[in-house]
Amino acid sequence: MTLIAAVLAAALCQAPPAVIVRETDVVRQEPPPHKGTGMSTAYRISDAAPGRNFEFRKRVMHRGASIGLHVLGHDEVYYVLSGRGEVTSDGVTTPLEAGMAAYLYEGAEVGARQLGDEDLVMIIAYPLKERVK
Repeated sequence: MTLIAAVLAAALCQAPPAVIVRETDVVRQEPPPHKGTGMSTAYRISDAAPGRNFEFRKRVMHRGASIGLHVLGHDEVYYVLSGRGEVTSDGVTTPLEAGMAAYLYEGAEVGARQLGDEDLVMIIAYPLKERVK
């Protein structure tokens, strides 16, 4: 391979620069998704990344809040940073607390809810079917 061909090949395969996101720049108050109950604070972190094929979000579920039951079109992970809650997957409900993760599979009907006095703080991550432009 000539030097020019190598440089061109490298230029065509170069990844875009990193996107650095401060969570205070992407925070908003909103009802939990999928016809959930109560209110939540959403940090839509990956929304700031053009050309992404992955979602990465932090969601604070306030007292009594829930993410409504919905069927997943992809695998998804809920990772608990603090608080207590529970996750339901295909009718099986399991308690969650800080340091626990729920790996949820495509095709499962899932939902989650906050329990107790402390907010349930989770990271939610999942792939997209195609890149966002």
